[in-house]
Amino acid sequence: MSAALKRLRDLAGDPLLVRSGASMMPTDAALRMVEPAGAILRAAEALFSDARGFDPRTATRTFRVAASDYLDPLFLPQLVARIKAQAPLCPIEILPLSADAHYHAHLAQGDVDVVIGNWPQPPDDLHMGRLFGDEVVCLVARDHPAVRRASQGGWDVASWLAAEHIAPTPTHPGARGVIDEYLEGQGLRRNITARCPHFGLIPAMVASSLLVLTTGRQYCERFTAQLPVKILPCPIAFPQLTYYQLWHELTHASAANRWLREQVREVARNVAGHGMPGRAR
Repeated sequence: MSAALKRLRDLAGDPLLVRSGASMMPTDAALRMVEPAGAILRAAEALFSDARGFDPRTATRTFRVAASDYLDPLFLPQLVARIKAQAPLCPIEILPLSADAHYHAHLAQGDVDVVIGNWPQPPDDLHMGRLFGDEVVCLVARDHPAVRRASQGGWDVASWLAAEHIAPTPTHPGARGVIDEYLEGQGLRRNITARCPHFGLIPAMVASSLLVLTTGRQYCERFTAQLPVKILPCPIAFPQLTYYQLWHELTHASAANRWLREQVREVARNVAGHGMPGRAR
């Protein structure tokens, strides 16, 4: 270890570790090396695991999946359970798609293996695998005035636009969701009065307010038996939501990553087919 540290100090032109009391502390130069060194080690892990062949029963590599909770609530729990059942020694990290994260850069740097999303125009330089499609509907409280309007034919485009909407916080700077991007193309704008970064909490907010959530039917159907909410047709004919996984050329040929992407596809088939005949892709 001392010999390796000396060689590294010679290469870096910096002491890297200095004594502080009874312990050793990293210098600023050493701290700057941590992130790129981690990327190199992760790439080496993928390289050597693939060179040996990937056996999920004995593999120990870490899988990193970036996804938002706007997916079907069953999706990520089933994905984690499937990976842990078939690759019990492989750690798995579910990473958020947050406003301060750029998923394309994380894929290109090898920090993330797969990103799962539903953006209208994913980058052309990424590989894409379609998972499932879903119809756009509205979720409202059971006593929301829109329920009565819908039964009387009054739940129209003007009523929907004027209603109080709740929407997820954008996943990255400058991002617009599929709903608002489509509306902008039609010259329309809805009345968003609430935003929340935690999509899984939104149905409970809808249940106790006059807020309207517009998203996929499959997601909404998971909550109708748990909360006092009701699904209404959306007055605007949105295109079907399409969910897919994205990955970079960096991991395209990796045996371990091919195995991971197949697990994602299998879980998507199972979840999309759960009570939704004909919707699995």
